[in-house]
Amino acid sequence: MPAQPTSLLIVEDEPDLASLIADYALASGYQTEIIGNGQQALAHIQKKVPTLIVLDLMLPGIDGIQLCRAVREFSQVPIIMVTAKVEEIDRLLGLEIGADDYLCKPFSPRELMARIKVILRRTSSMLTSATKDASSGAVTVQVDTSAFKIFLNQVPLDLTRSEFGLLRHFIEHPGLVFSRAQLLDAIIQDNLDVTDRAIDSHIKNLRKKMHAQCPECHPIHAIYGLGYRFDGFETSLQ
Repeated sequence: MPAQPTSLLIVEDEPDLASLIADYALASGYQTEIIGNGQQALAHIQKKVPTLIVLDLMLPGIDGIQLCRAVREFSQVPIIMVTAKVEEIDRLLGLEIGADDYLCKPFSPRELMARIKVILRRTSSMLTSATKDASSGAVTVQVDTSAFKIFLNQVPLDLTRSEFGLLRHFIEHPGLVFSRAQLLDAIIQDNLDVTDRAIDSHIKNLRKKMHAQCPECHPIHAIYGLGYRFDGFETSLQ
């Protein structure tokens, strides 16, 4: 499956600055969109989550802090906040509400592009998969191996360590059938005394948690006499 283009959403109400950032982003190979109103930006993100958001702090509609908080309720998309306010409390607040980085105006567009590249490089280890559904559009799954988190449609699943390991193994090997013993080998932890029947319990919990977040998702299938297969998504590395 071809890699999706990197899309940047620039939420900035200064037209000249927004255009300058967009020009540098386009020159760096990124697709860009510009929105100058916080409320409009939130509605846009709820419909289409970009790869990264460049977010100004002072905006009409709702400000950058409110927008960042609202986005973090449903997505872990990387956010770089930019602002002319240089007080330390603003910097700390910007990071505490879930921003990934913070840049004070005036700044060099080249520095902003460098920071974008660093963040995208940091998140490039995330495994992304997608499939089309007639009613819901693209269903996305992201695996953050460093944080032991799996995101379904941009929302983190509440998984145990064993459930995380099991679902990650499935996502990395779509379409293959694994016996309970093989799945146990894939997730077993040191000094953990469990039987292969524990896999049934883990899969039952995984199905329940995925169904709660995505009712149309049924990716894990029991293969009689053999084990289990995960074939709900096509997977690719970005």
